[in-house]
Amino acid sequence: MSTLSQRLPADSEATERLESAAPAVPAPPVLSVRDVRIIDRAGGREIVHGVSFTLTPGKTVGIVGESGSGKTLTCRATLGILPAHFEVGGGSIEIEGRDIGCLTPAEWTALRGATISAVFQDPASYLNPSIPVGRQVAEVIHVKKGVGRREARRQAIELLRAVHLRDPELVFDQYAFELSGGMLQRVLIAAAIAAGPRILIADEATTALDVTVQAEILDLLADLRERTGLALVVVSHDLAVVAQLCDEVLVMRQGEVVEHGPTREVLHHPRHDYTRLLIAEHEQYGLDKFLASEEDA
Repeated sequence: MSTLSQRLPADSEATERLESAAPAVPAPPVLSVRDVRIIDRAGGREIVHGVSFTLTPGKTVGIVGESGSGKTLTCRATLGILPAHFEVGGGSIEIEGRDIGCLTPAEWTALRGATISAVFQDPASYLNPSIPVGRQVAEVIHVKKGVGRREARRQAIELLRAVHLRDPELVFDQYAFELSGGMLQRVLIAAAIAAGPRILIADEATTALDVTVQAEILDLLADLRERTGLALVVVSHDLAVVAQLCDEVLVMRQGEVVEHGPTREVLHHPRHDYTRLLIAEHEQYGLDKFLASEEDA
């Protein structure tokens, strides 16, 4: 009797050859946003009109556009933290296959930090000024991972080191007012990744920083993505930031996605007039260097 298993060589090398020859199975998305519409109940109108994108592990999606274009509202919808008078009025959002519209408050509490987390602009406003910053990172670890406080402190110091803060033991006991903006942003990133989330939303996370520190934070996010498979959503008005970090980009204007595609394609061959305008406005801020290097490559 001839079977497939009988015909195959019974050794591990043959198995490895077969596995390496098999086509790679695409990773399932960790975040799926489908035709999401956001309603302003107070004004009785739709603010965001049918946003769609998917995000897989180790990839980065950028969302760019002018102030009021719906970038932040879209991200807050994925985090379940829309302002009180806003609501998702259509479409769906799934995190690791779970429809977030069906989650209870207790399920949201378990999900935030552990599966999806965020870093926002102005880190000082998200840190308690009366508690040392390291204790705030350790508290996330203690609550979300259920470890003792001594172990949480050890892990927090390691995280502060991982986000490239010098003297993390010293920083652990410092207060927010004692740290620079760049250091505070690193602390906030440490807190955001403390429980090992699969998705990190960086909403204008580098806007208030000078150019040198901004580059360091972007390098840090890219390093975290490469080392951990973290999936990133980067919200910015700065196309140079998106060009450096993102695999694909959504261009939003007045609550609508006017262009969506691979970053290189969108930046080199924009189809919408608004995208062309954004590119022209940002060429003097480093985008021209990126485009030139892409052409050389």
